[in-house]
Amino acid sequence: MVNKKEIERRRTFAIVSHPDAGKTTLTEKLLLYGGAIQVAGAVKSNKIKKTATSDWMEIERQRGISVATSVMGFEYNGVKINILDTPGHQDFAEDTFRTLTAVDSVIVVIDAAKGVEPQTEKLVKVCRMRKTPMIVFINKLDRPGKDAFELLDEIEQKLGLQVIPLSWPIGMGSGFKGVYNNYFENLQLFTPGKQVIENSIQFSNLSDPELKTYIGDDAETLRSELELVHGVYPEFKKEDYLSGEISPVFFGSALNNFGVKELLDIFIKIAPTPLGRECDVRFVKPEEENFTGFVFKIHANMDPNHRDRLAFVRVVSGTFKRNTNYLHVRQNRKLKFSSPTAFMAQKKTIVDEVYPGDIVGLHDTGNFKIGDTLTEGETLHFKGIPSFSPELFRYVVNADPMKSKQLAKGIDQLMDEGVAQLFVGKHSGRKIIGTVGMLQFEVIQYRLEHEYSAKCRYEPIKLYKTAWFVSENKTQLEDFRARKSSQIAFDKEGREVFLSDSPFALQMAQEKYPDIRFYFTSEF
Repeated sequence: MVNKKEIERRRTFAIVSHPDAGKTTLTEKLLLYGGAIQVAGAVKSNKIKKTATSDWMEIERQRGISVATSVMGFEYNGVKINILDTPGHQDFAEDTFRTLTAVDSVIVVIDAAKGVEPQTEKLVKVCRMRKTPMIVFINKLDRPGKDAFELLDEIEQKLGLQVIPLSWPIGMGSGFKGVYNNYFENLQLFTPGKQVIENSIQFSNLSDPELKTYIGDDAETLRSELELVHGVYPEFKKEDYLSGEISPVFFGSALNNFGVKELLDIFIKIAPTPLGRECDVRFVKPEEENFTGFVFKIHANMDPNHRDRLAFVRVVSGTFKRNTNYLHVRQNRKLKFSSPTAFMAQKKTIVDEVYPGDIVGLHDTGNFKIGDTLTEGETLHFKGIPSFSPELFRYVVNADPMKSKQLAKGIDQLMDEGVAQLFVGKHSGRKIIGTVGMLQFEVIQYRLEHEYSAKCRYEPIKLYKTAWFVSENKTQLEDFRARKSSQIAFDKEGREVFLSDSPFALQMAQEKYPDIRFYFTSEF
């Protein structure tokens, strides 16, 4: 059996939110408590030299946004914590969706002033489908914002979550005095400008007149609001949270480091230990002796000096060991890894053993694709790694004929990361990139130039959708290929794809060729 103690002391989670809700700032402060960094980075300001640890790509530093999932591991109070900080921007939601397959729980960050925003709704919907346990952190309490009850109602209505506030704010904006923690029954006082909260005041009896000496006239408001909270919201039960039925809510200010320690202290008590995963043949449990894991992300050039490419593998069961032969199920071949790495954003350390719940980085020369499974010999495939159907399309044109090799290599590697899809016209040979968001085109262009010394430009193409197609009816298939030859391309795997320029064209093709099946995701 695998070391149960090692499994039980691990927590692997993602932080998700709409852009600018304070997700990366919260990540920084959590790392600060784990001693993983000494100074929290400034996520917004380009003028400050120190930047957020999780936003390590050059383009992230320039734009002040996260465009790739970062993996960070640290120890806190004897617990090994793995944080996956995801991009908030909707153009990179695909990376976030895949990341959610590799975590066991989620912290959702909401801006107190803006409330629930569209991107948060999309991400929470994915978590609810998976029944992923969620904790909600309402951020920026030191700024003017919505009423706490109004925020909780909005979370319930828009996100469909049954919430239970485990802490409660005392005032808001310039009148913010702190929070009362229902779980630990203590008072946390907020001092504007003070970065670290050293201690808390134990206060189990709120009717104690001494409460007024700490928070003045807000004492009566706090008592009446908490009475209402206890009357309206059910009692917190850990098993209901673990089954995804309820979501605890916390209030704080990540920028001021307020409420972060309390969130972390409760998180390590209630969050799930590493969970098993469903595969095509059975359910894999973490405590099984044999190693299994799956690739949920690939990143090229984490270190531009070495042109390295890393596959991010979530360990599902057993213990991953360095220099051991493992079966790459899709390729049906054995691979050995001499330098598996653990992460602290882009800082990597070589590890000898990795346990369930951990994320290990494997140096890759092009063997891996997203969704690949590694085992000790058993043939199985983990399910549920989503792939997307592109919504925006552009021809990609080489802007520097002297660098055509670099461009080809760069496009090839970036497409492997799953940030976009590449199609090559069957007759024209022209390359088409398909993405789910405009910003991805900019990121691809930037990374090609700065990581591969290759320049490209884009040209418009009128495309509505791409559809993979298969059929047992050879006559229909040949007729379709002949008539639509100018609208057929090959994807990166060499599969045929129909490039439909309008909803009408797609409908007509489906009606005229009833025996041809059209697919809109690449997993079929």
